Amino acid sequence: MDALAADVARALDRLGDDGGNWVPPSPGIDHDVAVVGAGQSGLAVAFALRRAGIANFTVIDTAEEGREGVWETTARMQTLRSVKTLPGPELGLPGLTFRSWYEAAFGADAYAAVGRIPRTVWADYVRWYRRATGVAVRNRTRLTRIEPLDATASRGFRLYLERDDESRTETARKLVLATGMDGSGGPFVPPVIADSLPRSLYAHTDDPIDFAALGGKVIGVLGAASSAFDTAATALEQGAAAVHLFCRNADLTRVTTVKGLSYAGALDHFHELPDADRWSLMRRFFANAPGPMPDTVRRATRFPNFHLHLAAGWTAARDAGGTVEVEAADERHRFDFVIAGTGYRADLARRPELAGFADAIALWRDRYAPPPGEEDAGLAANPYLGPGFEFVGKLPGTAPFLKDIHNFTYGGVVSHGRAVGEIASLKHGVPRLVSAIGRDLWLADRAAHLERLSSFDTPDLTGEEYVHALWRPPVDSPPFRNTETPT
Repeated sequence: MDALAADVARALDRLGDDGGNWVPPSPGIDHDVAVVGAGQSGLAVAFALRRAGIANFTVIDTAEEGREGVWETTARMQTLRSVKTLPGPELGLPGLTFRSWYEAAFGADAYAAVGRIPRTVWADYVRWYRRATGVAVRNRTRLTRIEPLDATASRGFRLYLERDDESRTETARKLVLATGMDGSGGPFVPPVIADSLPRSLYAHTDDPIDFAALGGKVIGVLGAASSAFDTAATALEQGAAAVHLFCRNADLTRVTTVKGLSYAGALDHFHELPDADRWSLMRRFFANAPGPMPDTVRRATRFPNFHLHLAAGWTAARDAGGTVEVEAADERHRFDFVIAGTGYRADLARRPELAGFADAIALWRDRYAPPPGEEDAGLAANPYLGPGFEFVGKLPGTAPFLKDIHNFTYGGVVSHGRAVGEIASLKHGVPRLVSAIGRDLWLADRAAHLERLSSFDTPDLTGEEYVHALWRPPVDSPPFRNTETPT
C-alpha cells in the first residue's frame, strides 16, 4: 500500500498541476472552504480543491478516525450495490482507483474473482484513499451552527464547532456540506409508527441497532427497499426468532428506474434541464422506492423464518404492554420490535447547523408548481439548488450568503439527478462543485486578481543572454551605412 501511495504521489508530480494556493488571504477568515463530512464525498472534494489550487481548506467529521461515513456503522449490505468498475473518488488518477488498491493488496486474480465489492472492503479502500491523498481531517468535530458574518452580503460564515466537549468558533468563506443521506433532513419514520409507539419499541434502519438484543424476538420491518431487506437479514443472522417484512405495493419494485441516470450525459447535464423535466423525471423515478438487489432479497429469503407480506401497508400500530400490535392491510400482527425501512425526508430545519436560516432557503415547492396530479410533497421539500450545488434564496435577491453554502448531499437529488454523494455521482459532481467554488472565489477577489495580473513584472530575460550580440557600429563609421548588397 505504501508503494501504491508513492505511485500516486509520483503521478501527481508528473501531472504538474499543483500550483499552490492562488486564493488571496482574506482578513478575519480562517478557511477559504470548510468541508463538513469526511466520508468518500468530503475526501474527494478536499482532494479536488487542493488540485485546483484552493489549498486553504479544512475538513471536519463527527466520527472517530477511520469510522467516517456509513460503511461500518449503519450500512448493513454485504456488498455494494454498484458494479466494481464504477468510477469513484479517484478523479481521473488510475493509481487511486479501487481496482489499483485491491490488486496491490490481494492480486489481479483476486480482483477478477470479485463480483461486487464487499462493504467492509470498500471502507478499507476509503481509509487508504484518505492516506494516499494526504487529506487532513479533524475528527470528533461537530458543526453545531452556521452564522453568516453578514446576512445581507456574501462575506463568509462563523462556524460553531464542538470537539471533546470543548467549543470554539472559526470562520470560512465557503462551506461544502458532504453529510450524506440525511444531510438535508433525516430518517423518515411514518406517523403510524412515530406517533403511536414509544422509542423503545422501534428503530429506523439508519439507527445503530443492537441486533444481539433482538435475539429470539419477532421483528416487523416496514419497507421493501434494499436497506429494509438488509436489516431484516441482519436480524435473522443474529438470532431473531422471525422477521416479517411488509411492502405496501402488490409486488416488489422490479425495475429501479433511477438507474437510467447512469450515463455520462445525464450525470453531467441533468441539472441543466428545465424544471418541469427534472420534476417529471424525478417523480417517475421515486413513485416507488428503489427496488432491492437480487442478492439482498435472497439473503433474507434463505431463512425459513423470514416472511414477506405484499400489498400490506400498515394502518395502525399500538403499544400492547411492551409489544407492538400492528394493523396491516392483510391482517393483525404482534411483534416484539419494529423497524422502519422507510428512507429519508428532506427537512432543512431538522439540521441544527442550518436551522437558523432554513426558512430563507428555496425549496422546490417555492420555485416550481407542478401540474395538477403531479404534486409530491416529499420531492417538493428538497432544496432547489443552483448549478454548483449551492443554496439559493427563497425569494430572488434575498439571503445572498446562501450561494456560499454548497449542499453536496442526498437533498440535491431533484436538482442534480442521481443521489448526490453516492459513488456514481463523484466523477461528475465533484469537478462541477469545485469549479463553482473556484469561480466564486475568483470573482469575489476580482480586484486583487486584476492588481496581481496588471502588476506582473517578473522578467524572463536578464539581458546577459543577448548583450554580447548587440550591434555596435564602428567608432569611425559614417552616420549612414548601406548594408544592402547591390543587385
